[in-house]
Amino acid sequence: MSPKNLSALLLAIAMLFLVLALATLLPVSSSSPAMVSDLGYYTLCPFAPYSTLTLLFVAALAWVVRRYIDNQRSQANS
Repeated sequence: MSPKNLSALLLAIAMLFLVLALATLLPVSSSSPAMVSDLGYYTLCPFAPYSTLTLLFVAALAWVVRRYIDNQRSQANS
């Protein structure tokens, strides 16, 4: 896989995990099969905010690796 494609893939992964992290915090109606999270309200994920922090960490990790690959590619072209 070329560094350009890998960079684009890591960007997509980072964005996906960011959206998923935000989705874990969305409130839902209590009639749905959702459970009360540690934040005190009904969410899609009963492990919020811990799952949110984990997903944000993975998104940040993908972003850091992407920046590293981009820096290596720009230094190779110089």
